[in-house]
Amino acid sequence: MRLFSIFSLLFPAMAMAEPVHIPGPQGPLEAERTAVDAATDAVVIIPGSGPTDRDGNSPRMGVSTDAYKLLAEGLAERGIASLRIDKRGFYGSAEAIADPNDVTIEAYADDARNWVDYASSLAPCVWIAGHSEGGLVALVAAQEAPKNLCGLILLASSGRPIGDLMIEQFAANPANGPLMPEIRAIVTDLKAGRSRDPASLPPVLQPLFSAGVQRYMIDLFSYDPVTVAANWQGPVLIVQGDDDMQVRPRDADLLERAMPQAQRMDLAGGTHMLKASVKGDPFATYTDRTLPLHEELVPGIVRFLDEMSKPH
Repeated sequence: MRLFSIFSLLFPAMAMAEPVHIPGPQGPLEAERTAVDAATDAVVIIPGSGPTDRDGNSPRMGVSTDAYKLLAEGLAERGIASLRIDKRGFYGSAEAIADPNDVTIEAYADDARNWVDYASSLAPCVWIAGHSEGGLVALVAAQEAPKNLCGLILLASSGRPIGDLMIEQFAANPANGPLMPEIRAIVTDLKAGRSRDPASLPPVLQPLFSAGVQRYMIDLFSYDPVTVAANWQGPVLIVQGDDDMQVRPRDADLLERAMPQAQRMDLAGGTHMLKASVKGDPFATYTDRTLPLHEELVPGIVRFLDEMSKPH
């Protein structure tokens, strides 16, 4: 248990946030470091899919959450250091690679391992917290775990191949009904390693399946998270909201069965953005960065880290 003395209550551990860099393939990779005095744990926060930044926002997609920034701040208040990263090719890591679509899950995982190595300067015990697609990156990174990696925190992470999840997400919107046969055919081809000429696709689908994006999806769709998860024997916390419109509780069920050692935290009313849903506005947590994280998220992570730090 994290015990705070009277002194520490009067003078809490100082947290300092600043950009830091490590070498990338063609240029530097950037993260925001939140250092905490005398921290025993540090968390490396891996963003979800697409152009999601270190704060948990994706301006080009209209997503504004500050979820990762709020998570780092909440952990710092509990004495836990963190790094929240910009993926290669995006934002502060834009110079790391010329084409942000010219990546693979293994490349992201290698970056995550390097950030874990860096984070060992913040605390002796380092955890990877992967959100959504970042959960798959965390699982793949753990297959060749750095020596100071203590475990994983999977935040709203899929237990199914991402291609299957994508079909479900598209099908959930009735407006996509006429497009579903084509979407299913595209995903089937990509899962088989076959790309499509974007010009041959319906115009509305062309931006979603550009040539560069298809290259990435062919690699992404080749992973079955359950197969990867079964190879990780270390500590893991699975976090799942029951109001998540993108990743469903059955994904957490699949991951939990693949990793019997896992602990699970279900967020009642929790959304994919790790916040409590807003009645009557299902997209509020995607667009209102002022909404706080789900009240159980940070305390639950802290309890998990505390328990894992106890002698077994």
